[in-house]
Amino acid sequence: MTSREVILKAFEGGKPERVPVTLFGAGMWSIRDYGTTFKDLSLDPGNMADMLVNMSGKLLCDIVYAGSGYNNFHASAFGGGIKFREMGAPDLESHFISTVEDLGNLDLSKLDTSDVITTVKKALKAANEKIGKEYVVTMTAWGPYTLAARMVGEETMMKATYKKPDFVHKVADFATDLLIHLFEPVVSEGSLHVISLADPTASGDLISKKQFQTFALPYLKKFTDWAKSRNVHTLVHICGNTTDRLDLFPETGASCISLDHKTDIAKAKELLHGKMCFAGNVDPVNIMLQGSAADVENACKHVIQTAGTDGGFVLMPGCDIPPTVPYENIKKFIQVAREWKL
Repeated sequence: MTSREVILKAFEGGKPERVPVTLFGAGMWSIRDYGTTFKDLSLDPGNMADMLVNMSGKLLCDIVYAGSGYNNFHASAFGGGIKFREMGAPDLESHFISTVEDLGNLDLSKLDTSDVITTVKKALKAANEKIGKEYVVTMTAWGPYTLAARMVGEETMMKATYKKPDFVHKVADFATDLLIHLFEPVVSEGSLHVISLADPTASGDLISKKQFQTFALPYLKKFTDWAKSRNVHTLVHICGNTTDRLDLFPETGASCISLDHKTDIAKAKELLHGKMCFAGNVDPVNIMLQGSAADVENACKHVIQTAGTDGGFVLMPGCDIPPTVPYENIKKFIQVAREWKL
């Protein structure tokens, strides 16, 4: 089976011939290893595509992520500005929505004129043409709740869930429409069959289960309903300890939920196996960054033995990895899964 076949089999709840495996995003690591910067690649689709193809052969992940690290540009197309950093993903400089009326002034077509978003889409298409038969080439974005919080401000958003819930719903709904507008063209042209969303502001460390159910879940479902109507899979990662809301994740409609290292992976197997694919959850810092290759091997084997021997599972780190993770540790991470026959 190709990497593509292995990962899609898992997303569909099946049992492929080996354990599926991928990093999550890995834009920071890949760009640093490739010897360039987010800024230099941001207007160079040819070089961005070359980086993706190069890294697919070096990392051997089942998924290749176009746009990893560029998620804030989807908000900055409407305001806020972007600040590039020496190392790490570009930051959104300021928030720009404070009232419902502000939403009425935003035109979704601005996404279509963003040079950086256009670069990512061109790189996605070029990479998919070169390696799309072997690997799943996805494109990344924030999830609806996180994207909404980027535009409003995270602290303001969390307070508004209590004081101005209607405002939160309207901004999250706008963010969902924004994401559909963003992905529709690349889905229509056939360049994209899996969408990758990160929804860290929906974390168990930031909002309660009830808040998640009220303000984040409905908009993930609205998005995945659209994706499924276009025969596209959705991979969703949520940071933090989400053990208390594992039972809600099938309701998101996502093909696969990626879990933070803080989440109880045994409980995830108990609650999610047979209902949806789930992924995780090797510690990206204590193990991937600070551990030895032997530590990585042991952690991977523990996660697979606990949760990954019956299909419908993908071995992943518990989040995106830091840019300074040793390559030897990534190689070992991938090797353990690729050699584990199911």
